[in-house]
Amino acid sequence: MSKRSNTQPMKRCAIYTRKSCEEGLEQEFNSLDAQWEAGAAYVMSQKHQGWVLVDERFEDGGYSGGNIERPGLKRLVAAVERDEIDIIIVYKVDRLTRSISDFARLVDVLDAHNVSFISVTQPLNTTDSMGRLTLHMLLSFAQFEREITSERIRDKIAESKKKGMWMGGQVPLGYNTKDRKLVVNLGEKEVVRLIFETFIETRSISGTCYRINEMGFRTKVYKRKDGSYWGGRRYARATLDKILKNRVYLGLIHHKGEWFPGQHEGIIEQSLWDKAEAIYTNYKENRRSECRRNYQPAVLKGLIYGPDGKALIPASGLRRGKRFRYYTSSTAIKEGYKYKIIPPLPAEQLERQVLQEVERLLDKPELILQIYAQGKDLEPTISLDATREALQNLQTIWKELFPPEQQRIVRLLIQRIDVTNDSLRIRFHCAGLPSITRGMSGGNP
Repeated sequence: MSKRSNTQPMKRCAIYTRKSCEEGLEQEFNSLDAQWEAGAAYVMSQKHQGWVLVDERFEDGGYSGGNIERPGLKRLVAAVERDEIDIIIVYKVDRLTRSISDFARLVDVLDAHNVSFISVTQPLNTTDSMGRLTLHMLLSFAQFEREITSERIRDKIAESKKKGMWMGGQVPLGYNTKDRKLVVNLGEKEVVRLIFETFIETRSISGTCYRINEMGFRTKVYKRKDGSYWGGRRYARATLDKILKNRVYLGLIHHKGEWFPGQHEGIIEQSLWDKAEAIYTNYKENRRSECRRNYQPAVLKGLIYGPDGKALIPASGLRRGKRFRYYTSSTAIKEGYKYKIIPPLPAEQLERQVLQEVERLLDKPELILQIYAQGKDLEPTISLDATREALQNLQTIWKELFPPEQQRIVRLLIQRIDVTNDSLRIRFHCAGLPSITRGMSGGNP
């Protein structure tokens, strides 16, 4: 007589652990280890049910439960979708998530792959309706607790800043942090003062930027959590703009539009700040007025590309007191002007050259006939003479058009412009030409 087999089907179990802050994670035995051991012991207690622990550990140290953008959780979900896991073990429900909406999305994934969810410290069974109801209630309290905690933290930060305390964030140039306080970095302090003094002397952010970079100074270097570094680049206008507006250098702390006396030492005295602020305010107002007065459209914007295949963008500057426009490489601006895949191209000269190419194209009789034939299908009243006249007078009409209309026509005519150091290539839109001639010859636009 044969014996009945008592072997249970194998259930592959994965333990997920999480801790919101990084404090204590450097210890030999930390909170993540404690959660994992509790989960492993629970799996061992169910060994008679065929439960076995998978080799891979899924953990997130220093990640909030307020969202699911966590590397360990993403690896866990990927393993579930590959059907490598049958049961997920957590120490408490809120280790997985504190958001009901996020949990609902996770449950959909678990249900689709027949994966169960177990909490070591909370008797839950997600396979029945009562277990799901209990789980949703627990998650509701977890989310409520998270929101209350967030409100308390925000209130604490607000009160601390009103007392002048530094509450974290990107440390400004001129300071380091020690015991959660801003302390003066003597080397960087001199750079900050030099920036303010140079701006007062040059009365120009661009001039200050150029001079500071030529002296060899670079932006502050920061260390990321993973040990890598960023910063140490050439100064850009936006960086100096932020420095010149930062009242931290007066010994103040900012919170929601207000400044409070800080607990740190100021770098810039009030008299130096007042001089720079007066010049800065006047500089910005003059720049806005000049831009409005000298506004000219960048008609080739979005159409012109450099040798690297990336768009050239419009920019402007001052030379001998006059504003001039040019097109420059977006890569050069991003990487710094030392990186020049193509020199800045004078806007007026380039736009005039493109228009000359357009006029040369429109002078060809075969193209006039082609445009007339296409236009005839769209507008039967257009004559060949009217088409020819409209195209021949393009340059005169162009000068009378408003900037938006100029841009519209350019985009109807031209598909793309590729420039190198010694060539200019224009691709035209033949299909767009008839609509231009309709508008210029008195037909309906």
